[in-house]
Amino acid sequence: MNLFIEAFGWLVDPLNWSGPGGIPTRMAEHLLISAAAVVLAAVIALPAGVLIGHTRRGAGVIGAITGAARAVPTLGLLTLFGLALGIGLTSPLLALIILAVPSLLAGAYAGTGAISPVITDSARAVGMSPTQVILQVELPLAAPVIIGGIRTATLQVVATATLAAYTSDFGLGRYLFSGLKSRQYDEMLAAALLVTVLALVLEILLATAQNTARARIGQTATARIGH
Repeated sequence: MNLFIEAFGWLVDPLNWSGPGGIPTRMAEHLLISAAAVVLAAVIALPAGVLIGHTRRGAGVIGAITGAARAVPTLGLLTLFGLALGIGLTSPLLALIILAVPSLLAGAYAGTGAISPVITDSARAVGMSPTQVILQVELPLAAPVIIGGIRTATLQVVATATLAAYTSDFGLGRYLFSGLKSRQYDEMLAAALLVTVLALVLEILLATAQNTARARIGQTATARIGH
């Protein structure tokens, strides 16, 4: 209990909220590298997942990629990249991208692959091109599952982005490493609490987005039945 009180004292200390190493700056850095990793992973994984789900070919590739990527420890990857690329943000960014890809890929594939062929065949029958089928039919229907994949990937990345401080003076993980080095366990616990709060806020936002997408699908279906 004393450690929690000390961590709370560290969090409310005005000195820890100012300067280049203050909590707002570290929080912004943590969000920045997390967002960059998820966005770059999405650029790679979402089109591939949607295409495989649309064509219903290459499901084995999804399983192989996601299984292999999840089996590789992020800290081990970061160490390898750090040795190869040196100190800086490139190494943790690459490691976080690899961490995010499996959930994004699986979500995009599962979302589009679960759509009934009757729906896509009907869209083609009214003259839609393959691109129109994907953009106007499959993506709106698959949105809740795709957002679910983004949600999972985001939480994984935010929780793991503390490792960015392993090779750079960046993010909330800096408090963990500096606290461990100086045996300031209140600082370490405070950093863990900050990461937890950040993850919970993002979880609530993305869960709301997922539920909103699901509700819109239900409203559209109800409207069509009414007509």
